[in-house]
Amino acid sequence: MQPVYLAGVGMTKFGKDSRALVEILCEAAQQALKETPVVDALYIGAMNPEEFTGDGNIASQVAETLGLTGIPALRIETASSAGAAALMSAFQAIASGYYHHVLVLAGEKMTHLSTSATTRILAEVIDKQERQCGATMPALAAMIAERYRQKFRLSQSRLESMLCAVAQKNPANGSRNPLAQFQKAITRETYLASKYVATPLRLYDCAPITDGAAALILTDQPTDVRLSGIGQGTGPLSLRGRDVFTSFPATRVAAARAFHMAGIAPRHIDFAEIHDAFTPFEIITTEDLGFFLAGKGGEAVLDGKTAFDGPLPINPSGGLKARGHPVGASGLAQVVEVTKRLRGESNGRHFMRGLTQSIGGLGTNNFVTILARTDAPAVHDSATPLPLPVITTAKKQPTQAGVSDEGVIETFTILHVTPDGFLPPLALALVRDQRGALLMAQGEEDSQLKIGQEVYLRQIDGVCLFTVKSQIQKVQHAFRNLLRRWEARAFLKSSRGRAPS
Repeated sequence: MQPVYLAGVGMTKFGKDSRALVEILCEAAQQALKETPVVDALYIGAMNPEEFTGDGNIASQVAETLGLTGIPALRIETASSAGAAALMSAFQAIASGYYHHVLVLAGEKMTHLSTSATTRILAEVIDKQERQCGATMPALAAMIAERYRQKFRLSQSRLESMLCAVAQKNPANGSRNPLAQFQKAITRETYLASKYVATPLRLYDCAPITDGAAALILTDQPTDVRLSGIGQGTGPLSLRGRDVFTSFPATRVAAARAFHMAGIAPRHIDFAEIHDAFTPFEIITTEDLGFFLAGKGGEAVLDGKTAFDGPLPINPSGGLKARGHPVGASGLAQVVEVTKRLRGESNGRHFMRGLTQSIGGLGTNNFVTILARTDAPAVHDSATPLPLPVITTAKKQPTQAGVSDEGVIETFTILHVTPDGFLPPLALALVRDQRGALLMAQGEEDSQLKIGQEVYLRQIDGVCLFTVKSQIQKVQHAFRNLLRRWEARAFLKSSRGRAPS
């Protein structure tokens, strides 16, 4: 396999941009092409330009605008990890020897649409049944956060402090990044005063809607930065199709492959750019990458271990939270940020190895990339590889079987920013019914929802609805069951005493 290096890089300022997507992409591309003007191919990562902008065939448009008509050009899509997917495809093309220089581009234009329209488009990458109930990406992320809190026995205030620590850290880092969408630190008071999007997630727990593009050139010609490891993993599309709710096995698979290829362990990474579209995702990902033990990622943030000047800086660029999240671009922008920091082009310490991690959808198509300076000292100690996890999919009942009458809440959220067609506040719960099947259900807003609560279930027009059992309802239900059993015994007794005809 040919070694693969990084040549020129480029990135636009993230935020609201009045230009067309093709223009934004071309600005980033022209920056990267300054050092290597001749390339063999063009790979573009974009999540959904057709719906965001109304334009398709984006690879051909960009090739023509850049004056590169004639070279192979293609677009790659894996939801919000599309930029990382384009990078991996280009890496494979260089490593195989098929190409010598590939221009990798990624971008998205989103800010011209309303929040509800953008939310709807982003929600198209999640499971249809969950979407029909009103679930959005923030809603599902919130349900994961609530399950994390329950699993690791955190109080509401403790989880809030952990999420707030991430929400404060990344904008503070973004204040040092001239290309970041948000360049101002926030206080704890500002965080707590922000509105809930989906409990327990507030506005500052969620990455913003953003325009922007990133670019880089992969080459087989030696430079000062090498792509030393890369991996991809996939997981179940739906939340109800999972056996694990507080980890992303797709990240663990991708990380294991990347670390194995690089021949190092998590302890050899100096800093990382992580997909923090939601603050709990950063915490969970630091655990999935092997940086911290399960349940300890939040404590690491509170202890300052992941701060800009900490022993393992996480998202020193500001991350998706502060740099911005033009969904198709984010995975590639992370690699550009790491490359610049390894080259010493950003203020801060001198680093030798950096890592990026990008999430597609609800952790369903994830990538991990490891970059290293070519003068980085070799690792001589025995690196302990991350174990390759086995991804399992929870068994689902056939659709035609319907749902049982009762179930138990596995996790939940109250959604305050709803997609078109749903009125806030909207209660959503992942419920395990009496047959053991998991399903997403919609209910009446109830601030007293808890994991483990018993609920009644019914289905109307394909949408599952839940009602929390009250104490009176439980007594009434038990009495009805007792009465039915008594009537059944009385019937059997009378049947046995009846003379045969």
